Amino acid sequence: MKPEAFAPAVLAWYHEHGRKDLPWQQDTTPYRVWVSEIMLQQTQVTTVLDYFTRFMQRMPSVEKLAAAPLDEVLHLWTGLGYYTRARNLHKTAQIICDTYQGELPRCAATLATLPGIGPSTAGAIASLSMELRAPILDGNVKRVLARYSAETHYPGSSQASKRLWQLSEQLTPYSEVAAYTQAMMDLGATLCTRRQPDCARCPVSAGCLAYATEQQHLLPAPRPRKTLPVKQVTMPLLVNQDDDILLQQRPNSGIWGGLWSLPELSDIQGLAPLLEHYQLSSAQQQSLEPVRHTFSHFHLDIEPWLIRVQSGSQLAVAEHNWLWYNPINPPRLGLAAPIKALIERELNTLQQEI
Repeated sequence: MKPEAFAPAVLAWYHEHGRKDLPWQQDTTPYRVWVSEIMLQQTQVTTVLDYFTRFMQRMPSVEKLAAAPLDEVLHLWTGLGYYTRARNLHKTAQIICDTYQGELPRCAATLATLPGIGPSTAGAIASLSMELRAPILDGNVKRVLARYSAETHYPGSSQASKRLWQLSEQLTPYSEVAAYTQAMMDLGATLCTRRQPDCARCPVSAGCLAYATEQQHLLPAPRPRKTLPVKQVTMPLLVNQDDDILLQQRPNSGIWGGLWSLPELSDIQGLAPLLEHYQLSSAQQQSLEPVRHTFSHFHLDIEPWLIRVQSGSQLAVAEHNWLWYNPINPPRLGLAAPIKALIERELNTLQQEI
């Protein structure tokens, strides 16, 4: 297959088989496409569907997003993970309103300079919502092109990434760019899947080197394996007389940046100074079932404790970045998903005991 035959084959397949009913494909605007592309980073379409609908109901415009409290944005993002995406979305909305009069720049290179928008996301926004010719290289496209060119190195390596970007640029057509971009993403999501690719129905299998050499199940090359380190932390659930739980807001940088979480201790021996600082007295202590949460670069082993406390003052309520959280009638806060799950698990246990 000659390079000039690639795009027509992909487009012909898309017009017959591609996805055209995704929510961000309706009433297509740069804002809606941008939000969808940020949500879709490292997240599957099926997971994003409901989140996107809820987000658009609460934040229908870039102006609404820019003016919203960060806690509200993080609350709507709870469960999607990779929360830096939400913080950057909020920050970029403010930049767009302050610097670009509420309009996303009509230039992929400029878009790529905004927080949270890299070259591939910029290319997707520019091509899908503005019909500008701009190559992309998201996970699905990377897999298609790695197989098509029989790239033997891990696609995330700088060497392989450079070659795949060059190929993406070479194959991207000058017309029907929105359809082509969506087609390439659909091709990777529905046919050229990670496991069991459906090569028999692939529109470009005639030119695919992995298919020709029967390497489609071996490529793309996997990420070099590494042993993830394990970090351990103790997290007390400080529960007062009203069954409220003491939460703290994490710093904006680091894991779960800006989200609300449980206090973090190196071990349970650190509980006494914490109680003393907030003028709390412990009435009951109980070790709970541990939780492991895996990040991309380490495992976090959480040792939770249920601590029944009595408060002699309202210090914890008034102090900055701390609050009493009612899990039955929770405020709209951005809560780290593993912490939310832990609180819900223990709430269910307490209710069963009652």
